[in-house]
Amino acid sequence: MTATKIRLTQFAHGGGCACKIPPGELESVLAGLLGAEVTDPVGELIVGLDDGDDGAVVRIQHGLAVIATADFFTPVVDDPYDWGRIAAANALSDVYAMGGRPVVAVNLLGWPRDVLPLELAAEVLRGGRDVCGSAGCHLAGGHSVDDPEPKYGMAVTGIADPRQLLRNDAGVARTPLSLTKPLGIGVLNSRHKATGEIFPHAIEAMTTLNAAAATAAVAAGARCATDITGFGLLGHLMKLARASGVSAVLDAAAIPYLDGARQALAGGYVSGGTRRNLDWVRPHLAASVDEDELLLLADAQTSGGLLVAGEIPGAPVIGELLPRGEKLITIS
Repeated sequence: MTATKIRLTQFAHGGGCACKIPPGELESVLAGLLGAEVTDPVGELIVGLDDGDDGAVVRIQHGLAVIATADFFTPVVDDPYDWGRIAAANALSDVYAMGGRPVVAVNLLGWPRDVLPLELAAEVLRGGRDVCGSAGCHLAGGHSVDDPEPKYGMAVTGIADPRQLLRNDAGVARTPLSLTKPLGIGVLNSRHKATGEIFPHAIEAMTTLNAAAATAAVAAGARCATDITGFGLLGHLMKLARASGVSAVLDAAAIPYLDGARQALAGGYVSGGTRRNLDWVRPHLAASVDEDELLLLADAQTSGGLLVAGEIPGAPVIGELLPRGEKLITIS
């Protein structure tokens, strides 16, 4: 089997952020880790595990905040260079989702060295390098292991003004909700994994950095945001609403989707991660839309856009934050 014939997605049980541990299970694992004592810390932890935000933030000297995050996943596309670009853009997104700028990243690579050629791994790393370069972020080293399943991502360190952080616990009622990328990445990736069909517009969406969206959000005075990845729009919005002590209403007709997303859904290309997302959110949901629409709203995204509490240029307003009600999310 030559390198050009290898389909990387066939070497993974899941794909992209759809292979995340389900949010409910993850929260139960992390519950006992809150409030750990730290001896003589260098800085003040201002965003930690409490609300499952996109990155950890420590305030250090001279009014500077340091953002730390890590993200990696199994192949979401067959092309190794594109997978590297997508994984890098996704890892950097956590820094942008906090209102920061990435400074330095290190690679995280798991590779089945006796099964897949190492030249494919080199292509994955090249994709990550190129995206970091376009983001103005240094890429310096990392860590690799021999792994039965290919995995790639990055640990990223960024900086931000602590007074201008975007947090998932800072939402205020009567604030509009904006979405900076269309949904549908998950179902298109599932179709790609099953059929080998390539969707260039989905790859373009996943490799587009959230840098401009983050800059626009901060400039507009927004202080609450999150990026839409493996827990889908519904899962990430629920976490934001719960952390902020508010509820949210979504206008289903205002939410943009990638071309072909509805056809992929109709073809049954729905990941297990998407169904788990919907199961987790459903008890906190009031909806007048059908099950197919709910599955698209729960679709596990990889390197999705930002969900911003506020209006930013070029991003559609898809809903609003409201005072806390009986249900965390209402969809009409």
